[in-house]
Formats: sequence, structure tokens, C-alpha cells
Amino acid sequence: MKTNRVILFQGDSITDGARGRSDDPNHILGHSYAYLIGAKLGYEWAEHKPVFYNRGISGDRASDLYARWNEDAISLKPDMISILIGVNDAWRTMNGEPSGVTDRFGRAYRHVLEETREVLPDTKLVLCEPFILNTGAPAVNWAAWSEKLSAYQRTVRDLAEEFGAVFVPMQEALNEACKRADASYWLWDGVHPTAAGHEWIARQWLDTVLGDPSAAKAE
Repeated sequence: MKTNRVILFQGDSITDGARGRSDDPNHILGHSYAYLIGAKLGYEWAEHKPVFYNRGISGDRASDLYARWNEDAISLKPDMISILIGVNDAWRTMNGEPSGVTDRFGRAYRHVLEETREVLPDTKLVLCEPFILNTGAPAVNWAAWSEKLSAYQRTVRDLAEEFGAVFVPMQEALNEACKRADASYWLWDGVHPTAAGHEWIARQWLDTVLGDPSAAKAE
């Protein structure tokens, strides 16, 4: 395995997890699934001193991700980039906000991947399926939310296949988790994970990514 391998987590508030904005290693990864993954792999790969970055920003859409991609992704020269984005794109549309008048999710996401492949052709890509549950905000208009997220989920799956990325399925497994406990136990408002929800995301990520030879091993 490559020494000082750089793994970058990108996304919105689900990834952000109130992460620190300084170099304080005690807070830099926040308290999201990114922290849980970084903790586990940091321990298991300690001899190789992996470096983990969390650049998730609360409220971000795919277009916001693209706008800051040079600073918060390309410049870090990551060996792997994990992306979880989409719920805010849907939220702005569902709420009829001016920023959601046109749906730029697929276009902006494609721009992010195209630029990454062009500038960092050897960087491993991990695309996480966006998800929701029928509680909180989505429950107010579940049919519309479900239709929108289903479309986004297909988009992410298709982009993963097109760009040779690892696709991390989330929605079906999350639905299964609801057989163990109700929806709000995992996503307290139908969107944002609880502590148990972040653990669930981390396990899905680890099971999928470490099970894929192209992503689990560095060049």
C-alpha cells in the first residue's frame, strides 16, 4: 500500500458533520461517517500513515461542489475521492427556492467527474447513493421526494459506471435497516443521520469500497 495515501470525503452536511476548519486533528474530520471511516482505516493502516480530509460543506448542492472543486479537491491531490451529494439539490426544488428552479444535479456532477478524470486520472472515485426516509421533511410530500431522489440515484449509478467509479448503494440497505428500528432512529428528520445512521453509512462504505479491488488497494 502507498504510504501517506490521501483519502478525501466530499459532500454536504451529512459529510460535514460539524468538522473543524483548523488543523486541530481532534476535530478536523467532524462527527460524521467520514470520522468513523477515518478512525477505522487510520488504525488499521497506521504503518502507512494515511491522510484523511473532510471537505463536506453543509447546504451544498452538486453545483456548489463543482464551484469549489479546484480548492477543495484537485489541490489536495487525493488518491481516492468519496462523494455523497444530492439531498440539497432535491430540497431546493421541493421548496420552490430560486436556486432550485433548474435542476443542475446531473450536469454539475458530471462536470466534477470529468474534471477529476482529466486532471487526476489515477484517482479512485467512490460515488455514494443519496438517500432519504419517509419521516421529517420528506414525509410532507413523500411521493415527490421519492421520485426526485430515485432519479438522482439512477444518475449517480450511471455516472459511476461511466467513469469507472465504485458505487456505494445506500437506499435499499437503509430501507432494510428500518426493519430493525423506525426511520427517525436512522435519519432523525428523514435526511440527516443520527449517530447510529452515521455508523450505518460507514459500514456500507467500508463493506463496498474495501470489497472492490480497484479501490481498496493503492497503485
